[in-house]
Amino acid sequence: MTIREDFLTTARIALDLLRAPEVARHWDQPSALPEFGVSGLAGHIGYQVLPLPGMISTPLGDEPVISLMEHYERAKWTDLDVDSEFHTRIRAGGEKLAAEGRDDLCQRVEQALEELGKSLPGLENRGVRMPHWGPWAVPLDEYLVSRLMEFVVHSDDLAVSVGVQTPEFPRRVNETVIDLLTRMALNKRPAIDVVRALSRKERAPQDITAF
Repeated sequence: MTIREDFLTTARIALDLLRAPEVARHWDQPSALPEFGVSGLAGHIGYQVLPLPGMISTPLGDEPVISLMEHYERAKWTDLDVDSEFHTRIRAGGEKLAAEGRDDLCQRVEQALEELGKSLPGLENRGVRMPHWGPWAVPLDEYLVSRLMEFVVHSDDLAVSVGVQTPEFPRRVNETVIDLLTRMALNKRPAIDVVRALSRKERAPQDITAF
């Protein structure tokens, strides 16, 4: 299995969750996340797929290609408050994508996945970037790792929000996501806190969250 196959598999599991009847029933209700409605959270999950066809078809620019961890270090979004301009824009973007309803969102995600299923396998590991990023890009395969994390974390958020079981993702996907979250946590926490949280319950700190 490759990271691209993992991305497509994980995205389809998340899409199955979006199609759950409970999501439609709770569509206009608050989610488990502060200030995020269920519809906006669903739209945010869809956003992990929808821009990608355009990103990989955009000609390469002259911006430097940096590692995913350097991107997180530069972006600094993990330190921002929920009411920050960045997070407010994220929530507004999710609501905009969901504005035409759950079925419309699912249809667009399905179409994008069909396109990506054809285009991703043979594509070079080129740099990709989102429009709201700074003047840099990250390698495609590292970008897809970050999307796995978004899918896994926010699928749990959505499942809890609507009262269904959190989807089971493949072990390989979970290992990739936990590895990324651990590295992100090390950017914010002393290493010994992370070690103790994973190995010594009697000395484990209360918080080793990555963001």
